[in-house]
Amino acid sequence: MGKVTGFLEIDRRDRKYLPASDRIRNYREFSIPLGEEGTRDQAARCMDCGIPFCHSGCPVNNQIPDFNDLVYNDDWREALRNLQSTNNFPEFTGRICPAPCEAACTLNLEDTPVTIKTIEGAIADRGWQEGWIVPEIAARRTGRRVAVVGSGPAGLAAAQQLARVGHEVHVYEKHARAGGLLRYGIPDFKMEKHHVDRRVKQMEAEGVTFHYGCHVGVTVTARELAESHDAVLLAGGAETPRDLPVEGRDLDGIHFAMDFLPQQNRRVSGENTDIGEPILASGKHVIVIGGGDTGSDCIGTSVRQGALSVRQFEIMPMPPEKENKLTTWPNWPLKLRTSSSHEEGAERDFAVNTVRFSGSRGRVTRLHGVQVDSSFKAIPGTEFELPADLVLLAMGFVSPVKAGMIEDLGVALDGRGNVKADMQSYRTSIDKVWAAGDMRRGQSLVVWAIREGRQAARAIDEALTGASVLPR
Repeated sequence: MGKVTGFLEIDRRDRKYLPASDRIRNYREFSIPLGEEGTRDQAARCMDCGIPFCHSGCPVNNQIPDFNDLVYNDDWREALRNLQSTNNFPEFTGRICPAPCEAACTLNLEDTPVTIKTIEGAIADRGWQEGWIVPEIAARRTGRRVAVVGSGPAGLAAAQQLARVGHEVHVYEKHARAGGLLRYGIPDFKMEKHHVDRRVKQMEAEGVTFHYGCHVGVTVTARELAESHDAVLLAGGAETPRDLPVEGRDLDGIHFAMDFLPQQNRRVSGENTDIGEPILASGKHVIVIGGGDTGSDCIGTSVRQGALSVRQFEIMPMPPEKENKLTTWPNWPLKLRTSSSHEEGAERDFAVNTVRFSGSRGRVTRLHGVQVDSSFKAIPGTEFELPADLVLLAMGFVSPVKAGMIEDLGVALDGRGNVKADMQSYRTSIDKVWAAGDMRRGQSLVVWAIREGRQAARAIDEALTGASVLPR
């Protein structure tokens, strides 16, 4: 694929970032594109490896060697067609996916994988620039009516697929705009929201109707929705955050990450809704508890708001800087990952347990912690305390919110509290109701959400019409 000897002749080169001193002054995206020639060169590095292990790393089943070859041969429009045959939103994944495909690339055995994520994003951006991405309107209507609850990547992917085969699709979103975590969780400096807006416009042109400010289970009952539609897809996400039940947790200034991040996203977009009491890092010592992507997003946002200091704690031990390829490849490796936000001025501490918080006049002022061993037991003599004016809990999400829609429907749950449905039929225990995305599988990646939305759409189409031309 690509140029047969490209991987021998061309060095890996990826997008670069604007200097941290420049990018922290605003909330705009800051990656610098490779350009057409640079992207073609990187696509040329895709080797004829026999077994494309990148396929096993890509949840949406992108045909990676194929679109690399098309880019190398300057057939960008066919590359876009190929990419969109498996992925509804490559401009999203080309920005915010962690790229498990690159971890699985054969060239990653030498730490020089093909820059698949960058190539994918470049194809999608080229498609929008050239006007190649247009509404795909169904040739006929089925007369069937489908409700999709939630407009995150799973809900959007399912809604688009169902509309394209002629179903009347209604998306019910509790917030003022579509996108779910794409809009309200991921900061604009990682993905600006006009990318979501233009996909929504495309979907509206394809016949999808969006109902905003419609909180299923609160403003409309789930059973009413089921009665007025032929099928209902639950794609509302896993929104119950993992808490930290320690002394002082009730002090002001301690917040969940998803109370903090959406506020700033709304400020950037000018969304005129009541965001509640402002949570701001300006002039504060900020501590982020949790070492994942959400914690990283809290760091970048706090730095841009003008925090005095930002520190991130992770209870797990520090992972190795480099994985052992012979035991991990082509699987996603556990290794130290440094995000662009980490490079903007945050300190990281591993193997740390937060013991308690203390404060003054009802507000948090200090965090009390201790180092822990591999069994998470406190190491005597390692106790410490630090100033903490704002503490952000970014320790992941445990399950969907049960109150409201899930309790009203009475759907069966799995052992982790997610809506129970398999990965073939995506059916729940309730007739006419399906589930996909984080609400079904738990907290996961945008690529898994898109995959599940697409597969659930096919399952619903088959159930309503007896057959489906939609891919799995």
